[in-house]
Amino acid sequence: MQGLMKKINDGSACVGIIGLGYVGLPLAVEFSKKFDVIGYDVNQLAVEQLLNGISYIQDVPNSTLSAQVNQSFHPTTNQEELSKCDFILICVPTPLTLANEPDLKYIKDACETISEILRKGQLIILESTTYPGTTEEIVLPILESSGLKVMDDFGLAYSPERIDPGNAKYTVSNTAKVVGGINKESTEIASKLYGSIIDQVVPVTDAKTAEAVKIVENIFRNVNIALVNELSLIFEKMDIDAWEVIDAASTKPYGFMPFYPGPGVGGHCIPLDPFYMSYKAKKHDFIPRFIETSGEINNFMKIHVINLVEKGLNQVSKRIYGSTVAVLGLAYKKDIDDTRESPSKKIIEELVNLGASVKTYDPYASFIETGAGKFNSETSMETTLDDVDCAIFVVDHTIFKEIDLRNVARLMKSPVIVDCKNVFSDMDGFVYLGIGKAINTDSYNIK
Repeated sequence: MQGLMKKINDGSACVGIIGLGYVGLPLAVEFSKKFDVIGYDVNQLAVEQLLNGISYIQDVPNSTLSAQVNQSFHPTTNQEELSKCDFILICVPTPLTLANEPDLKYIKDACETISEILRKGQLIILESTTYPGTTEEIVLPILESSGLKVMDDFGLAYSPERIDPGNAKYTVSNTAKVVGGINKESTEIASKLYGSIIDQVVPVTDAKTAEAVKIVENIFRNVNIALVNELSLIFEKMDIDAWEVIDAASTKPYGFMPFYPGPGVGGHCIPLDPFYMSYKAKKHDFIPRFIETSGEINNFMKIHVINLVEKGLNQVSKRIYGSTVAVLGLAYKKDIDDTRESPSKKIIEELVNLGASVKTYDPYASFIETGAGKFNSETSMETTLDDVDCAIFVVDHTIFKEIDLRNVARLMKSPVIVDCKNVFSDMDGFVYLGIGKAINTDSYNIK
């Protein structure tokens, strides 16, 4: 195993990445600036795109990919190529089952793949978000089914991914990396590997501690978002602008951190991690009421958006059934194309179930898959808003804030706006309802 340290130092190490998605591809490209990298994925189309220098991840421009692919970065669907690697990093999805329990299928499949080519002297690192104990309880036994023994023959560690899609300030190289190994040697070697491309590495006691770090990071956000969502619901009834309250509270230089309300939480981690922790907590005979309540509040916000649509349409003597509603913003957050767990999915499904005709638009995401079918983005804002009864702004894309509201009013059949992310302020001439905003019961007057 100590031979790995030498390979890191002299740049001769070969790094394998399993899963070339939002986590794996940026990591593979960053490592390929220093080492040879073999990127393995079962998606043949995705691998072919990469081999042709075409990136499907917004944070990896084609120019950056082209500089590395077929040079030091080698995408493949051939698992045998992984046998050449000194390090293999697992960057696969960890979704939920229909019962909202952890689905570790992709981790298990990746480990089965590794077990077939595992050799002495390799170090395996899990990056996928999961509950504490996964590395020891799930990954280790599958790898040892190869006949090799951890610590004696190969190393094993966990290092939680910290990829924030669309964040140009904090990237792979300048975001601190937490590392916890199955033993001290695995921690030291894995830390050395990441330290070769990342400014700061934070070693912790063991793998389950590192797994817990990731869970805490995202549950912290989920709980605080739920808190402000609950407060926003209260403030709506009290005729208080929650956004103004939070901005004013943010002027306190200590003891307060701003979180903002919205239509729910999206992305791969925040909506799912609480369920991973809840599942594991119950295995230890503990009911995580606070965590579960937070998830319930955030899930409710999607329904609250539908309630606001209904109230807005009622003010113009319409109902959801038979109305045309525009959903603007398919990504889960501003200025990106990632639709994973986007609140728009549930909002669209509910509108369709209630008999509405739905049009969608996003300047970044070309479509979204929902339980009500696939919805393609309209080609422009104008075609989206033309002759609709209500427009829901789910995401605060920068381009939405530049909209000419007078033109919007002329396009819409009835100017009902539901604002989920405080996109607008001066809404004279509209029936305007927003999350965390006082309910406007005045009649509209288009000038």
